[in-house]
Amino acid sequence: MERFEAEVEGTRLVLVQGDITRQEVEAVVNAANPDLTPGGGVSGAIHRAGGPAVTEAAARLRRERGPLPTGEAVLTPGGNLPAKYVIHTVGPVWHGGTQGEPELLAKAYRSCLSLAVAHGLRTLAFPNISTGAYGYPVDRAAEVALRTVRDFLRENPGKLAEVRFVLFSASDFQAYRAAWERVKGL
Repeated sequence: MERFEAEVEGTRLVLVQGDITRQEVEAVVNAANPDLTPGGGVSGAIHRAGGPAVTEAAARLRRERGPLPTGEAVLTPGGNLPAKYVIHTVGPVWHGGTQGEPELLAKAYRSCLSLAVAHGLRTLAFPNISTGAYGYPVDRAAEVALRTVRDFLRENPGKLAEVRFVLFSASDFQAYRAAWERVKGL
């Protein structure tokens, strides 16, 4: 498995090829649908691995709040996951980049990071949000994700110990690695 690490304002930024459901961090991020129901891809994997505690907590939030708007985030227990919590966020559906997709994707990442900090969490792991069923091109999504996280860490030094991107495939890992080279010094 491939791994890359960098440091941004005292926070470890990690890219790793792997399975997000096996990450030993305080919170994993779920690329959720607005109804917070188990779906395919990352969402289905997190709900399956987390078990009923994740699915029931998500259903309770859905009943209380209604559908989760794109770009927002909520927190549930991690259930059977190694992570104590799951941060659910809804990324944008790709429509060619002309309907605010980059801004909405950045908002989803910022919402997750802000929620983690608000709850005193120090370590979290992201999947590549919106790149599965929602069709966001991985290379473009990687650049938005990494730029947004880098900027958040610069604006909030020392608030997080580690932000990890867990990329399931080697090609996704390479896309994120290349994107980091494009955004690291900007």
